[in-house]
Amino acid sequence: MMMGKVPSFSNSSTGYIALCLTLQAHGLASAQFTVTGPDHPITASVGGEAVLTCRLSPTISAENMEVRWFRSKYSPFVHLYRDGQDQYGEQMPEYRRRTELLKDDIENGRVSLRIHNIRPSDDGQYKCFFQSGVFYEEALLGLKVAGLGSAPSISVEGHQDRGIRMVCQSSGWYPETKVVWRDLRGQLLPSAPETISQESDGLYQTEITIVITEKSNQKVSCCVRNPLLNQERESTIYIAELFFPRVNAWMVALGVILALLIVLIALASYCFWRQHRVKDKLQAELRWRIAQLYAVDMTLDPDTAHPNLVLSKDHKTVTYEDKRQDLPDNTKRFNTYPIVLGAKGFTGGRSYWEVEVRDKTNWTVGVCRDSVIRTGKNRLTPENGFWTVWLRHGKYEACTSSHRTLLPVSVRPTRVGISLDYEVGEVSFYNVTDGSQLFTFTDTLSGMLCPYFFIGYKEEGKNVAPLIICPVPAQARENLS
Repeated sequence: MMMGKVPSFSNSSTGYIALCLTLQAHGLASAQFTVTGPDHPITASVGGEAVLTCRLSPTISAENMEVRWFRSKYSPFVHLYRDGQDQYGEQMPEYRRRTELLKDDIENGRVSLRIHNIRPSDDGQYKCFFQSGVFYEEALLGLKVAGLGSAPSISVEGHQDRGIRMVCQSSGWYPETKVVWRDLRGQLLPSAPETISQESDGLYQTEITIVITEKSNQKVSCCVRNPLLNQERESTIYIAELFFPRVNAWMVALGVILALLIVLIALASYCFWRQHRVKDKLQAELRWRIAQLYAVDMTLDPDTAHPNLVLSKDHKTVTYEDKRQDLPDNTKRFNTYPIVLGAKGFTGGRSYWEVEVRDKTNWTVGVCRDSVIRTGKNRLTPENGFWTVWLRHGKYEACTSSHRTLLPVSVRPTRVGISLDYEVGEVSFYNVTDGSQLFTFTDTLSGMLCPYFFIGYKEEGKNVAPLIICPVPAQARENLS
């Protein structure tokens, strides 16, 4: 409560602060009247109205006084009465056309402010301020806004955890409410945490979920309570037994049977896959064994060998030497890459030979047309007359037309078998180490085809391991003859 004797107020908060400082400076401690209001907060419902009353003591007329209602700031105000009439110039926008000063008892120093269409934002403290000449006085009042929301709406959302999941919703509450589920005896039921959200008009919406089981209570109620009004709204629902999920013996048996069928199907699929894989492996090995029947005595052609390549006396082994040999120049010799061809070419029939690659990390074997270019760079594709496979950077690949095809090698080959079936148009490669088929080219073959050998490059700190043409074991041919 404040009181004093000052000049007339200005219509700004600065003037109000200056007023307080002036009073303190002059040390005024008494006034001609005091202002009193209700000793407890006024409660009003959302959408309704509130009446805030203040009176002067002793009983004197306030008809010629300034009566100001404001909240945290002196200006703008909630409502202002001055010079015998209401003033609206600096009224707070949210209170326009919603306030009314009741002056029926103003001659006895009693005035009331009526606020229409109460909103949640109206909740809080108000000050009623009286000024007469150089004297003023004020009182503090409280307004509590309460909203009684809608009746709870209960919806059934389906089965969960062998029970029925239900959701209770209600809106239009103020302040925040407490919502609970109860059984028939009024006992609280365990539920999920309450979810509260504020709507655009400042009111609150609440939602709470519960799972009702057949063994618990089938009749439940959702209750929302406003603690300020000490009022609540409640809705009840009853769930019949037939809506609860039941465990059917036939359904359980069917589930077990289906599970067993799935396991059996999976096992059968795996066995079929294994059988198919074994069959494929046996067929590949049979094709390889048949190809060995057409083994030829293959040697290397020294006239095609790159100058850095040295052939053994029997022309079965090729080795890379750092020093370039001084060899006669001829059109058949490869001058760019360390390549050598087989001495025997093929224009028909079937042929087979084996090349030992040991632990080499870089090699290429296969067949090529006798007419390929011997100088410069060649792209190893069937279109350019090459049907080859290689090992590069730890990857086994077939040099196919559009791109290189990665080969699924499970056992590292130390010896590679090459089979040529000219009339059928197949060039096949086999892993002699485990008898598996590496790859097969299918194409229309023409012209003379020669065995192709690329020995690879010298790696830092390592010599280039030789390539060796190996004889096909006679036992392999005899087993199929």
